[in-house]
Amino acid sequence: MGEHMDSDKLLRLALVVFGVIFLLVYPLAMIWPSGWAWHQGAPYESQYFMMIVGVYATLGVFLIRAAKDPKANASLIWFTVWSSIVHAGIMAVQSFGSGGHMGHLLGDVPALLIVALVFGLLAKAQKIAA
Repeated sequence: MGEHMDSDKLLRLALVVFGVIFLLVYPLAMIWPSGWAWHQGAPYESQYFMMIVGVYATLGVFLIRAAKDPKANASLIWFTVWSSIVHAGIMAVQSFGSGGHMGHLLGDVPALLIVALVFGLLAKAQKIAA
């Protein structure tokens, strides 16, 4: 019973922590552009980047809300797992393209893989079906 309670608390904490981090994509791009932004200049100078900021901020809010009842939000949790894997995979491949984006292999690529790993393991521990 104790292990079940611990993984439940950890999943709730992870949902809040990663939700907050997703709300901070814009400031992360300002602090460490080579690891988080795919364009030159200020983050607001890229329409694409601002669209990504909006999507991740929205996801962040819903992850925080999901912490109240993770089992009722299984689809959101598993969407976050699989979309993070897909997004990280695409960015990893693109990092090797022209434009000097290798910093992403130390920034947003591993960050998204960590999100997927943590949510996946904690959801499985809670027996939250995909």
